[in-house]
Amino acid sequence: MPGNVLRLGGVKPPQTLTCTLFDPAICHDSRKSEAVSHWANEPRYLVHGTSFPSPARKRQHGRSRRVTEARKIIKHALDLGINFFDTANYYSLGECEEILGRALKDYASRDDVVIATKLYYPMHNGANAKGLSRKAIFVEVENSLKRLQTDYIDLYIIHRWDYTTPIEETMEALNDLVRMGKVRYIGASAMYAWQFVKANAVAKEHGWTQFVSMQDMINLIYREEEKEMIPMCQYENIALTPFSPLAHGVFNKPLGSPRIDNCGKLQNEYILEHDQEIIKRVYELSKKYQKSTSQIALAWVLSKSYITAPLVGASKIEYLDEAVDAFNIYLTQEEIEYLEEPYISHIQYGFR
Repeated sequence: MPGNVLRLGGVKPPQTLTCTLFDPAICHDSRKSEAVSHWANEPRYLVHGTSFPSPARKRQHGRSRRVTEARKIIKHALDLGINFFDTANYYSLGECEEILGRALKDYASRDDVVIATKLYYPMHNGANAKGLSRKAIFVEVENSLKRLQTDYIDLYIIHRWDYTTPIEETMEALNDLVRMGKVRYIGASAMYAWQFVKANAVAKEHGWTQFVSMQDMINLIYREEEKEMIPMCQYENIALTPFSPLAHGVFNKPLGSPRIDNCGKLQNEYILEHDQEIIKRVYELSKKYQKSTSQIALAWVLSKSYITAPLVGASKIEYLDEAVDAFNIYLTQEEIEYLEEPYISHIQYGFR
């Protein structure tokens, strides 16, 4: 099932699925084509869907086994037609980029894949270890290129808004990377709509490269982006590649059972009491369709035409297959409204 390369120019591509393995993500759409693979996780050592303790606390043979598993998942993703891989320099402090770079070099042609990575979070101790200053951007892009074993990044994303650096400095530096050929396109993640608009307005005023994508959080129990970010992206024809469409795995756990892992702590921060009713309804439709609860939750995200490619976590090969199969679930309008009806607004999340 070959996938098509995601078009990152001025035209928003057809909707696709992006699977994050907590996060490598896969993305494939048999109905509308294209694919995305995303990595995520911060305090743990994550390799394309395989999360494990840092090598400093794990024997080398254990790490090697998990790297082997990660490479198998990447290879399987490519076999499924997945061609868009998203990572970040901060994930496992660069090791996710290294593993992704080696695997893609071994299993794929560079021209056939789209690589996205991000920067902002600290990679070392020191005054310039974090942020989006010109110095930080120029240092980190070179490090990412080396780890990814490529001479250009298709989509370079700012992980968060930098309140300590003038946005003019950030946008000019990103524009220079595009002009130098080190980056093809730029995108943003987890910020307020006004910040995204301001950044692109500054770039437009100076004739610099503008953001073409937005990576924010959208799922059945967190829909705050519907208020401003999504309408703005629709109006400006910005690609939406939301993270956590499965709400950090909340739909996979028995009702009322809190998670105690790092992701679970994050999950418990924003799940409210009335969200349990939404989760119950996901379980109902899961039984009706004879599909997993994650597939129903993902099918809801895929029902939204404004979504370009949601990032879906997958820690095992079978989870990739399950995510792809979610494209075969067509929720009715009544079912979509039934899932959405209990929703109550949350505090906006993820902009810190």
